[in-house]
Amino acid sequence: MQTYDVLVIGGGPAGMTAALYALRTGASLAWVEKFAPGGQVLNTEWIDNYMGYPQGVRGFELVDQMAKHLEGFSYDKYMDEVRSLEPEYGKNVVHMAEESIQATSVIICSGAEYKKLGVPGEQELAGKGVSYCALCDGQFFRDQDVACVGGGNTALEESLYLAKLARKVYLIHRRDAFRGDKIYQDKVLAEPNIEILYDTVADRILGEQEVTGLDLRNVKTGEKSQLDVQGAFIFVGLDPIAGFVPEQMERDQAGFIVTDSEMRTNLPGILAAGDVRSKICRQITTAVGDGATAGYLAFLFAEEASHG
Repeated sequence: MQTYDVLVIGGGPAGMTAALYALRTGASLAWVEKFAPGGQVLNTEWIDNYMGYPQGVRGFELVDQMAKHLEGFSYDKYMDEVRSLEPEYGKNVVHMAEESIQATSVIICSGAEYKKLGVPGEQELAGKGVSYCALCDGQFFRDQDVACVGGGNTALEESLYLAKLARKVYLIHRRDAFRGDKIYQDKVLAEPNIEILYDTVADRILGEQEVTGLDLRNVKTGEKSQLDVQGAFIFVGLDPIAGFVPEQMERDQAGFIVTDSEMRTNLPGILAAGDVRSKICRQITTAVGDGATAGYLAFLFAEEASHG
């Protein structure tokens, strides 16, 4: 079984930064990522709050710049999916679909995925008008009517992107005020082809072979209505990608991994960074900070474990 000082799971900004900081110490490193590096950033059209890019930057361009930092370092990369993690002090074993490897320190940067709305029709029509990524699927709804469900930054940003393509965007939010940043709220309110439906939830997504509409309900009045749309974009939060973590690892009520301020979990030598970690602010900047801390701490633990 191949053995390393540090193993990084995940290829988003946290994972890339963790790998960089660990490699700079001279640690032997393995990096496991089943897709292309970038994580959720690859699904983001435009980023205007990352320091150093005052005019903004496209998601894939930022990822490319981050990946270039790893050029010139020697490490092993596994294009595979982690199935399970067996913790043991200084001898953590990660089982992938094809093989298993061992590492003194492990940094979990597996990220998060979009949460499902959990209503009838959602699963049946996924990929047939139901989407969780405007950048991925927005082009299919050019000059059509679509709905966005959610009230956070992602819902607001994605609605603004869809407004460039769709004829009409209905932004459906269960509360009477958005949770997202005021800068995005102002932009949404100023966009002429975005109509906001406050205090409203979607009870069902309609359609047989493709989305044809939504059954809506006003949560204050109980009034029900039907909205004719060709697409339904769901942005109601995130679920951690952490199905492989051991049962004894501490997690919060939503399933995110609990760490201290130095990214340490309750299991010695195992750290977590980025969106998979329990925290308030999930942004690229915080993921990078998490990754830097975790990469350095993983090296320190590997040094400590190797000297007994």
